[in-house]
Amino acid sequence: MKTRVTELLGIEYPIIQGGMAWVATHELASAVSNAGGLGIIGAGGAPAEWVREQVRAAKAETDKPFGVNLMLLNPEADAIAQVLVEEGVKVVTTGAGNPAKYMSMWKEAGIKVIPVVASVALAKLMERGGADALVAEGMESGGHIGAQTTMTLVPQVVDAVSIPVIAAGGIADGRGFAASMMLGAEAVQMGTRFVVANESIVHENYKQRVIKAKDIDSEVTGTSTGHPIRVIRNKMTREYLKMEKEGASFEELEQLTLGGLRKAVVEGDVMEGSVMAGQSAGLVKKEESCADIIKDVMTQAEKLLGR
Repeated sequence: MKTRVTELLGIEYPIIQGGMAWVATHELASAVSNAGGLGIIGAGGAPAEWVREQVRAAKAETDKPFGVNLMLLNPEADAIAQVLVEEGVKVVTTGAGNPAKYMSMWKEAGIKVIPVVASVALAKLMERGGADALVAEGMESGGHIGAQTTMTLVPQVVDAVSIPVIAAGGIADGRGFAASMMLGAEAVQMGTRFVVANESIVHENYKQRVIKAKDIDSEVTGTSTGHPIRVIRNKMTREYLKMEKEGASFEELEQLTLGGLRKAVVEGDVMEGSVMAGQSAGLVKKEESCADIIKDVMTQAEKLLGR
């Protein structure tokens, strides 16, 4: 399926894997790229040298394009931005801020820049700043979220900019893919479905918690702090929401979740850890390879789109 996004990125299918911190390592990114999508290494809060090692490992595993997601709040963002140039990374997606200060350096290096946006205003700003495409991410997604739903955000962003738009948030199968195309998107980004891929290095407990999730298991913590995060409900979220309700300070809430994502992803503590996942978790039913996930999504979508 050809779209402006597949042409821009040199990929076979318009499917991009979300750059999830602690989850999106070189193993997952290279597997998605080898399957015809665009794999992404999630830099999260990691140091620059870790990102360099991940990029080199992915290069050894695939000769297809892959990207890196840079969280602009990362204390080492400047160093990571430089590493991406030095290592010849083809694509960068950005989150949590404005990548303007790196834009000319990345452009000179031939890097395609795709910011993740949660509003029309930010989408227009990013297009003016030289972005090659945008990920319009609805609040259905896992992790840090905005306030608009995918269904309303994507068409408004599509109408507001001329560069290609990638839909994200709540998409886990061919139905979500087909719906995104109808909204004007030219690719989709999926995170939660890839969390449970065979090639994903996350702890088996985390995978099983996603697979067993029901539609009502999705919860948003941190609304009072201005940093809402979507996770699967557990002991930690119950405690967090109780403290939020009682007016706990930002510092107290921060203390409760410190290292929570690593605890869940690496150690498999799905009771006290932060099990980040989108509302689409209820649609994810089994562990399978990245190639099978992409094949399944595309086969279903092509039928629905009458291709």
